[in-house]
This record gives sequence, structure tokens and C-alpha cells, in this order.
Amino acid sequence: MTTVPLHLAVALDGAGWHPAAWRDPAVDPRELFTARRWAGLVTEAERGLLDFVTIEDALSLQSTLPDGPDERAGQVRGRLDAVLLAARLAPLTKRIGLVPTATTTHTEPFHVAIGIATLDHVSAGRAGWRVQVSPRRTEAAHFGRREVPPLDPRRLDTDLLADLFGEAADAVEVARRLWDSWEDDAEIRDVPTGRFVDRDKLHYIDFTGARFSVRGPSITPRPPQGRPIVTVLDHGHSRVPYELPARSADIVHVTPHSRAEAEAITGRIRALPREGEPLKIFADLVVFLGEDAAARKAGLDELDGAEFTSDAAVFTGTAEELADLLLDWREAGIEGYRLRPGAVPHDLEAITRRLVPALRRRGAFRREYEAATLRGLLGLPRPDSRYREAATV
Repeated sequence: MTTVPLHLAVALDGAGWHPAAWRDPAVDPRELFTARRWAGLVTEAERGLLDFVTIEDALSLQSTLPDGPDERAGQVRGRLDAVLLAARLAPLTKRIGLVPTATTTHTEPFHVAIGIATLDHVSAGRAGWRVQVSPRRTEAAHFGRREVPPLDPRRLDTDLLADLFGEAADAVEVARRLWDSWEDDAEIRDVPTGRFVDRDKLHYIDFTGARFSVRGPSITPRPPQGRPIVTVLDHGHSRVPYELPARSADIVHVTPHSRAEAEAITGRIRALPREGEPLKIFADLVVFLGEDAAARKAGLDELDGAEFTSDAAVFTGTAEELADLLLDWREAGIEGYRLRPGAVPHDLEAITRRLVPALRRRGAFRREYEAATLRGLLGLPRPDSRYREAATV
């Protein structure tokens, strides 16, 4: 069977997406915050020829409550900084994309932009940025710069959402302008003449928005990809969250629970106005893979004292069954998947060693990396600097 190849990524967080995964016998809790463990997970993902890994992050500790600490001591709490961790992992990998999460709320877009640009240089063109907003009062209290009402998922403040997502869109625009602010040939590095840089090829971006203004240029030369990949997780609460990826992202992660939902979501996204390359739509699923998947999940549920649920669909079954589902949803407009392993390393290895071969047997996944950059793996062209285009007009 031959079909359009799927894109496949994994989302890494703690010991896995199940809150009791750290108690799995295959996990050493002492290793959770070590670079050695993270290196093992990412190299396993690369061994499976996956497109990229995302690394979760947030401005507050994990909690079972919508806003604020839950005081629970039986679940993983704490994370490593995602951007710094990705930079540490970059020299240990060769082809897989590295996409850390970084919030646009309470942070300066200049700092985020140079951090992602640096990651792109360190990884030789494999960086991405998972954009995230921070609507929680708990997170705002760390910074003291703005008042945020308590988050109530049952009654989402659409004005607040519009403000936060609008700010996120501005932050992405600033980052892309900063990545463009050095033309590709701005660095001369000519020792005999003593010229290191052509100052005429560094540009002010002069961005002014509702929340911040940034003059530029960047302090980091243009990234190898030109503009690193931008991804956004979209829960689809309203039209507002959909507008951010349509305007600002290269990839949107969506959370359908059925093929019918997938078709409806892709239809809504495709109907939104967009400039440039078509937006790539990836579906998120939490996966527990294997003949014993249901029993393993039930065991973890018992350890945690509650049945695990998620914003994304939760799949329990064999790799062959998951391969069938992925190809079925592809017909609804899903181009790729970001799989959230229920417990690592078990479910990550099941993805790379069982699901990937199952997809290959169906002609639906690569047998080797076909490009050296993340843009190349995703079939996206490398953009020119907008300032070079303006200078040549």
C-alpha cells in the first residue's frame, strides 16, 4: 500500500503524560531531571526517524487544579527549562527537530527570539518554538506586571483570551522580524580588511504593539533555517485560539476525539484567512501501546487514585490498531501527529519500534531522513529575509 507519508512527532513531559508514570517499574525517578535521561529519550525518538520532539514547559508547577497549586505530593512536580534543555540535547542528535515550549506571556519577545535562534545555530537548523500563553493568576503573580483574574475553564474570559493570543501573535511577529534582521550574508569575517560584519545588512525592525515595542536588530545572526518553525497547541475553545495559528504558526496541534471531530476542526481552520505557506495540521493523541496497554493504564490509574483523562484523545491498543487510526484520520485532513506517550520509556519505544514499522508497511512513513533541517523534513521552504527583499526593491 502506498499513501502520502505522515509526519510524526512526540511530546515529552516528565515520566510520561500519565501522572503516575513516574512510579512505573521501568522509570528511575532519580533520573527525571538529568540530561542523561533526556538525551536517551530524544535519541530514541531520532532512532525512529521522527520529525521532531516537543518539550513541555510552563511558568508554574504542575497541578490538577485549573489555577494554583494542588498541594499533591504523589505526582511529578517541577521541570527543566525547555529552551536550555533543547540546546543541551542539540549536539547529541543529528536530524530530529527540537521544539521547546516558551510562553509569550510575562516574557520579553527579544529574549525568546534570540534563545530560539541560538538553538537553531547549535542544532544546525533543527529548532522550533511551541508558543504558549499563560492565562493563570498564579503565573502572573511570579512577575507582578499585570492583573489576571482566576482561571475558570467553565467560563473562559474571551477578552483575556483575545488579549493573550493577540500578544502571542505580536511576539511571534517580533521574533520573525528579529530572525530576519540579519541578512544571510551580513557576516563578512574578513581578517585582512578587518571587517567582521556589513552594518548595512543589519536592520532595525521598529515594531510597536499594544504590549511592547522592539527596535532591533537581533544580537544573534540569522538562524540557519532563516525562521525556525513555530507551532501552537489549539484546544478550539472558540474562534480566538484558532486565529493565532492561522496568522502566526507553521504547525497547529489540535485535539479531536474522533474522525468526525478531526474533519470539523480542519474545516474551521482552513476557512480562516492566511498568508504564505499552508498551515500544517497535526492531531495530538495520548497513547498507551501494546497488547497490555489497557491493563497498564488501569494499573497507573489505580496508583494515582483516578482515571486518567486528557484534552486529547486517549488511545489504548496495539501499534497496528493505532496505525489504522492515524491513516483513517488522515482522510479527514490531518497531516501529522504529535503523540504523547503515556509512560516513558515504554510507550516512546513502542512508537519508534512498533508503530513506525507498522506505518512503513503501509507506505506511510519515511525509511531515512530526507533533509538536514526541520523545515526540510516538513517540506517547507527556507524564507528570504524580508529586509533583503526591501533593500533590493
